Amino acid sequence: MPRLSRYVPVIAATAAAALAIAACEIGSDPLSGAGASEEAIVIGSQEYYSNEIIAEIYAQALEEAGYPVERQFRIGQREVYLPEIEAGAIDLFPEYTGPLLQYWSPDTQDRREEDVYPALVDAAPSDLRILDASPATDQDAYVVSKDFSEKYGVTSVADLADVPHALTLGGNSEGAERPIGPRGLSEVYGVSVDFTPVEDGGGPLTVKALTDGDIDLAVLYTGSPSLSDEDLVQLEDPKGLLLSSHVVPLASEKIDDQAAEIINDISAELTPEGLLELNTRSVEEQSSAGNLAAEWLEEHLE
Repeated sequence: MPRLSRYVPVIAATAAAALAIAACEIGSDPLSGAGASEEAIVIGSQEYYSNEIIAEIYAQALEEAGYPVERQFRIGQREVYLPEIEAGAIDLFPEYTGPLLQYWSPDTQDRREEDVYPALVDAAPSDLRILDASPATDQDAYVVSKDFSEKYGVTSVADLADVPHALTLGGNSEGAERPIGPRGLSEVYGVSVDFTPVEDGGGPLTVKALTDGDIDLAVLYTGSPSLSDEDLVQLEDPKGLLLSSHVVPLASEKIDDQAAEIINDISAELTPEGLLELNTRSVEEQSSAGNLAAEWLEEHLE
């Protein structure tokens, strides 16, 4: 039995709670409130398959512990769902430390993991709880090909300054003006790069451009299935140019201490490699969030 069984109350969940759970339809209109129960914990997710998988892990774990759960997945982006969380319409949401901090503190200068999390705790509204951050990340990362890394001894962004030829950064067109684009690399690391548009959001075209040598450097998400490619190397960022973005549960006061402990256990077990595997399986196997969540809980919380 999964380790979560220690949380299950002595008295089994009532038939009414079971009906409330059964009434929840993942495909129903997000934020509509249809079929919602005042007792149910409302769990939301972004319109993003990786985020939905994590939210489903939360939901199944809480259900196993006897909590009635209402799913309101695929809501959209932060500007849509955060006002709903702040208004009390959503009780639990898998968020990301750096972007969430920037939402509440737009002028923050914190970039590193050790600074971002405590700043986020301080910035959160008083009626919301920031639970334990996970080791898992889904953030920008500088990536080169394995051949490039081995040829020039590049394992860190700082090492790019020693490459004896002009460098090219590839990515979506807006990347040319982003703070982590050519300007940021020059200001923080003294690395000069040209920019070549590759309009697929760090997908297969970007990977092919890297491995073919058409570009030297790209920015990919650490949770992207593209990073499971053994021909790619993620570079270290010792000066913290890239914003730390760890998975972190955002919770309302409705999440009691027992429920918080369950979610914190999940956060402790969710690793960068584990999230990458979940995302890769979701894309390559077209496996559902529900199936992936159930398998992950069985494997990791026994």
